[in-house]
Amino acid sequence: MSTNAMQKRFSEEFKIEAVRQTTERGHKVADVAARLGVSTWSLYQWRKQYAGDEGARRDVNEQSQEVRRLKAELRRVTEERDILKKAAAYFAKQSQ
Repeated sequence: MSTNAMQKRFSEEFKIEAVRQTTERGHKVADVAARLGVSTWSLYQWRKQYAGDEGARRDVNEQSQEVRRLKAELRRVTEERDILKKAAAYFAKQSQ
């Protein structure tokens, strides 16, 4: 039997979940590989492939949350500035 005929195909979701078990949940690679019936070599390859993607996605998500927060703060500060401008103009009129 050829090597290709013996290889199993795993879905991307399966691979990502296997990687999460080792990266997020702290399980040992050898334990997860044995439990799932995959080689440790495969699991290490999946970690290289998917762990970086997860970190990049997390960074992008954190950055987008920060941008939303900063936009809301900018909106609030701009409104406060406009109110203060109007108040300054009003009091300048009153003092004349």
